[in-house]
Amino acid sequence: MKMTWKKGVALAALICFIGYLIAIWWSAEPDVIEQEVYKQDNGRQVIGYATTTSLILTVEVLLDKPGGWLSNDVTPPSILMDNMPAFEFGAIEQARDLALIMRKEFSRSQSQSTADKDLLAAHSKLNIEHTSWLVPSAESEYRDAVKLLKLYRARMITSENPDAQFYARADNLNEWLKEIQKRLGSMSQRLSASVGQERLNTDLSGDSAAKQSTPGYIAQEIKTSWWKIDDVFYETRGATWALLNFMKAVEVDFADVLKKKNAQVSFRQIIRELEETQQSVWSPLILNGSGFGVVANHSLVMANYVSRANAAVIDLTNLLTQG
Repeated sequence: MKMTWKKGVALAALICFIGYLIAIWWSAEPDVIEQEVYKQDNGRQVIGYATTTSLILTVEVLLDKPGGWLSNDVTPPSILMDNMPAFEFGAIEQARDLALIMRKEFSRSQSQSTADKDLLAAHSKLNIEHTSWLVPSAESEYRDAVKLLKLYRARMITSENPDAQFYARADNLNEWLKEIQKRLGSMSQRLSASVGQERLNTDLSGDSAAKQSTPGYIAQEIKTSWWKIDDVFYETRGATWALLNFMKAVEVDFADVLKKKNAQVSFRQIIRELEETQQSVWSPLILNGSGFGVVANHSLVMANYVSRANAAVIDLTNLLTQG
């Protein structure tokens, strides 16, 4: 009986150790997709091919990486993991934003034109809850979205299908950049809240006639829960990873627009700032030291890169708006 008890403990310890090793393997973040992948092999670069391909590949990488899609797993060890699911959520949010802009802006010539049927269905599929594991599961819906995006891309690059289009214009690009501004601004604020700070209410600033539904706080203490700091950090890592993939593709499709506006360098600066967010994290834990304390604060470092990327996006938006 005594030996049996020891064997049971040893077996349990072995299972836990194997699960730990699997969790480490599944937590490995995917590499950024290289820009060369977005260029067509035949030398004829169809406008829209790169951006559509970047969205397809980004979702496929999330689904096919080690462990697959982990956000909706209900079994060990993935149910005990939180960093990679946070990464997945940040990335899929960016994919949803791009799919929305492709449906509303990039594929439409004017406000009165109809939305592309494949993009409309693909965007709907991507919007399923990322933690859904019953019928339909998140994985199945996302794979259906990829199939629809591939159908749109095939129709777009075929001259026999003039109904499937991708319009690379400055105003369309600006609409996507405005969505990026909101996302990056929110990420920066959440990351900065890791140390806690008192924020004054600026909701109605700049307009003396502005009003809101109910009175707000004059000032409010904002601080991210200690349990959520690493989740916010890895959600940002996932979002900036996906955004970096999309930026490299958009640079290909909108090359003429950026050249006309003399905005190539401004666009490259955004990419450079986003690349900094993907540096290797050498610490086994996301540290949460005070702003000028002895221990590092990884969230504040990430917030710095995100804020600089957001500032570059704002500058580019203003540049594209000018004649």
